[in-house]
Amino acid sequence: MAGKAAILGGGIGGLTAANVLIRHGWDVSVFERSPAPPTTGTALGMWPQAIAAADAAGVGDSVRDIGARQQRAAFLRPDGSVIGRVDSARRTAYLLSRPALLGILVDGLPAGTVRFGEPAPDLGTLAGFDVVVAADGTSSATRDVLFGSRYRPVYTGMTAWRGWIPGETASVTETWGPGALFGITPREGGLVNWFAAVRSPADTAGGVDFLRTRFGDWHQDVRKILEQIDPDTVLHHDLHESPALPSYVHGNVALIGDAAHSMAPNLGRGACEAMVDAVTLARLLGEHPVPDALRRYDRNRRRSTRRLVRASRLAGRIATARRWIGARDVAVGLGSRFA
Repeated sequence: MAGKAAILGGGIGGLTAANVLIRHGWDVSVFERSPAPPTTGTALGMWPQAIAAADAAGVGDSVRDIGARQQRAAFLRPDGSVIGRVDSARRTAYLLSRPALLGILVDGLPAGTVRFGEPAPDLGTLAGFDVVVAADGTSSATRDVLFGSRYRPVYTGMTAWRGWIPGETASVTETWGPGALFGITPREGGLVNWFAAVRSPADTAGGVDFLRTRFGDWHQDVRKILEQIDPDTVLHHDLHESPALPSYVHGNVALIGDAAHSMAPNLGRGACEAMVDAVTLARLLGEHPVPDALRRYDRNRRRSTRRLVRASRLAGRIATARRWIGARDVAVGLGSRFA
């Protein structure tokens, strides 16, 4: 089956959907309000499901070529001692920045497919399209129109900072302290990616000085990052997750990625699941009439992504626990032996 598709949003999910739909013979237009792809952004984990999605979009080799390959990770205490390790060839991930991934996805499309600088039209003006893919992110205007403001994402109770510094690291670590965590990972381009999260009220302010005070007595690797942070590269935002939608489909509109299931980043699965959504939807649209394809997409993706939203929230609460820390560390240590 083939037809004409409007994709609202030129992020990871939208561009993945565009690549796969075009490979299935669809005529695709991507509407993206930004004038050009972003030039800044932190590292994303491309888990095996995301790599398979990238292969389906025809860009998997580029992701593997550019990304930093990782099979090992460690969970640490603030003093640097090890809670647990993960070392598994079955869970190979590739770490690369959002700008790099978006550049790969844009390069895979015919010129003119993405209409940069052109906000998504109102749904009522898209009657000429057989299907509309809402890939317009956590603050999705499309979701508001279809399901109302009560389904807007809600604050998770954690705020986050992210950034990068020059250098290299061969390992992935996440350090867990009471009410906070700090992660360090490699990324492409001779840079080290870092992220921090703290339990706090919404709209909590705080820049580099706050981070240096909050994490300044943690282990040496964290302190080295803090010493080198450039305030101009720091991204700071509250973390949100979506309430459970009654459906990811309404009429001929399908929601994908954060528009459907925005989740906390603690499992590193947001970008991955957006890509899986996109490939699942595009393949079904290539095989079935639109109404049938959309029903199948909703049935295939809604339950599994809702589980991940809940699991991501739980992972964040476990990592930043203030009580029963000893029992948590024992459980994580035992579990990591069998990873």
